[in-house]
Amino acid sequence: MTTQTAKTLRQIVGAPNTPAPLDKAVLVLIDLQREYTEGALRLSGVDAAVGRAAELLTLARANAVPVIHIVHHTAAGAPVFDPTGPTAEIILAVSPREGEPVIVKKLANAFAGTDLQAVARATGRTEMIVAGFMTHNCVSSTVRSAVDHGWRVTVVASATATRDLPDGKGGVVPAADIQRGVLTGLSDSLAVVVEDARAWG
Repeated sequence: MTTQTAKTLRQIVGAPNTPAPLDKAVLVLIDLQREYTEGALRLSGVDAAVGRAAELLTLARANAVPVIHIVHHTAAGAPVFDPTGPTAEIILAVSPREGEPVIVKKLANAFAGTDLQAVARATGRTEMIVAGFMTHNCVSSTVRSAVDHGWRVTVVASATATRDLPDGKGGVVPAADIQRGVLTGLSDSLAVVVEDARAWG
């Protein structure tokens, strides 16, 4: 199949490819924590991604979009996401305001073992805008679960990030390749993928 004829499943079935209307959406920010900016899991391009997430958060607040913050915790003393240490904290540029719920998760999927579904549905919204870290893990897992939970999802690509990974064969897959592959996979059938907050004008 050539690039000229390749189509997403969404295109084939005629699914709308417009981003979530702000008056119908809830914004879910996944794991925007210092672990990814200054901890063992620093991500490729993370500073730019935090900036795009901050722009998205500003847009949401200006348009009365409900915001839900997700944070990942492991065990006290763990090498990553130690809830008693500084790297589990939310990055200052995207820190919650009073009244914005913060949901703690233990697994990649932010719906698993949490009350995310109940909190999000209580907003009365029907669509979900997702951004955060890491693209290949918690973002992908949560988006897939959101669809299973009945949400139409929009992912903001530039407000996500990942890192280089070993390929199991002695080589390394660059973060940019992982990012492109995961977002492309999500855009096939599961989510509308937009570049940044400018998608809403």
